[in-house]
Amino acid sequence: MAASASPTSLKLSRPSTAVSLLRHRPLSATFGVTSLSFRRHRDQPRRVVVLSMDAKPTILVSEKLGEAGLNLLKEFANVDCSYNLSPEELCTKISLCDALIVRSGTKVSREVFESSAGRLKVVGRAGVGIDNVDLAAATEHGCLVVNAPTANTVAAAEHGIALLTAMARNIAQADASVKAGKWLRSKYVGVSLVGKTLAVMGFGKVGSEVARRAKGLGMHVIAHDPYAPADRAHAIGVELVSFDEALATADFISLHMPLTAATKKVLNDETFAKMKKGVRIVNVARGGVIDEEALVKAIDAGIVAQAALDVFTVEPPAKDSKLVQNENVIATPHLGASTMEAQEGVAIEIAEAVVGALKGELASTAVNAPMVPAQVLTELKPFVTLAEKLGRLAVQLVAGGSGVKNVKVTYASARAPDDLDTRILRAMITKGLIEPISSVFINLVNADFTAKQRGLRITEERILLDGSPESPLELIQVHIANVESKFASAISDSGEIIVEGRVKDGIPHLTKVGSFEVDVSMEGSLILCRQVDQPGMIGKVGSILGEENVNVSFMSVGRTAPRKQAVMAIGVDEEPSKQSLKRIGEIQAVEEFVYLKL
Repeated sequence: MAASASPTSLKLSRPSTAVSLLRHRPLSATFGVTSLSFRRHRDQPRRVVVLSMDAKPTILVSEKLGEAGLNLLKEFANVDCSYNLSPEELCTKISLCDALIVRSGTKVSREVFESSAGRLKVVGRAGVGIDNVDLAAATEHGCLVVNAPTANTVAAAEHGIALLTAMARNIAQADASVKAGKWLRSKYVGVSLVGKTLAVMGFGKVGSEVARRAKGLGMHVIAHDPYAPADRAHAIGVELVSFDEALATADFISLHMPLTAATKKVLNDETFAKMKKGVRIVNVARGGVIDEEALVKAIDAGIVAQAALDVFTVEPPAKDSKLVQNENVIATPHLGASTMEAQEGVAIEIAEAVVGALKGELASTAVNAPMVPAQVLTELKPFVTLAEKLGRLAVQLVAGGSGVKNVKVTYASARAPDDLDTRILRAMITKGLIEPISSVFINLVNADFTAKQRGLRITEERILLDGSPESPLELIQVHIANVESKFASAISDSGEIIVEGRVKDGIPHLTKVGSFEVDVSMEGSLILCRQVDQPGMIGKVGSILGEENVNVSFMSVGRTAPRKQAVMAIGVDEEPSKQSLKRIGEIQAVEEFVYLKL
């Protein structure tokens, strides 16, 4: 069954207080209420309620927004433009507002949601990043958060190219020199872009637009992005490569990856050491993806010739920042989206999203999960966790350079299709597949939209089992087709990466990898080893981990036959060092292994 198939209705015996945000009554139909009292007879007080049919919701705009966006908002709501509010002033105002629109300068904290006393229905972020919004608090208080992820794509790409060319020809340094009364032509000899290799790290909207423009400048463009479909890259003449290959071959590196746990300081001492000497780096993505101290050292060592940075770990950076003050660094104050056209586009996009959300419409740019009916969440909660972890596990098994395009999810259940709504499970699998290396937050609202947008086709298959339908599911399988795996044993006889999981005593368990049966709790992290089945293997691996005080939570071995091949799955509570993992790989009977974070 395709992911776009009609959803199954949830069966509710009575209305639940924990309903989807999108089931709220449209606020355009909200009544204003006034209460008046009078006495008809001496001892008979009476109350009259006066209803105002034309009351509008109130939208607070706390930072400057383009005029076109404000006009859209004013057609639907009362708009309060109050800028430079202190946290205390924002908390005071918010109890009178149905929606809040911010940029990056306003912190929407838990205190803001608590102060709204339940009235705040939607927060709109005019831009992409939502680091300044407490998503967990928003969801707890029934508030939808939406952003504007597309309007500034071209502006960010153009700024990336501007920094690339300015860096290559020393534009900023030469300009400062001339203005200082100097004429140093020989000092500022640059490098040509024609024929040079540009590595685009992150091939999403902005990355692909940078690649198009770089191709027009005569550059050879490669890219690294585990989710980029190979055919889309090839269509614009871009070759998808592994992360290490991109670092080793690039003359220029342009960063377009989101800031996540997986990408934080992804450019560090270790990765700089893998780069070609004299590489030049552009960053218009997020400051935190670069270890700034390591970058300074790499520049001083001559590994990195120049850097052009629009974003920093802390903004604004310190006035005495060694990175900013380095003569081989060009710095701009986060101008990626700062064009007149982009500002108007963002204003319109966020205004339409906020108005739509207040009307009760589905928001494709929603970034937090809507509330789920309590009885459904209680029953599916362990399977929701299982689904996300299977997605995370499966995508980590994909080798770098392979584009994930086709995913099949199989559910085995004794329940009839009408009694099992899998939308939230599919959403959580999508979340596990995409979120680890993306700035997009996946939920029940935007999962299918985001998957389609990224060229990810997710289909569903149900296996009807005999037996009692008391438990909603027996197992979930995730299949990824047409990819290579960094752990060959995860490839089944059908040529797909397959992982299977079940819930046992309320805890998600991994029960199958490729064609190998295993049984390990999906808690902490996981080491998978393919080995020759022989005595002492569990002891050898356990000893290596024990020497480093890494606690083993579970261990399971699945084998094809005695003394033949086996797969050992080891659950660990702490992350082993690279040296310990290397020692495991050097055990003679170990044929391959992989470390996976769950």
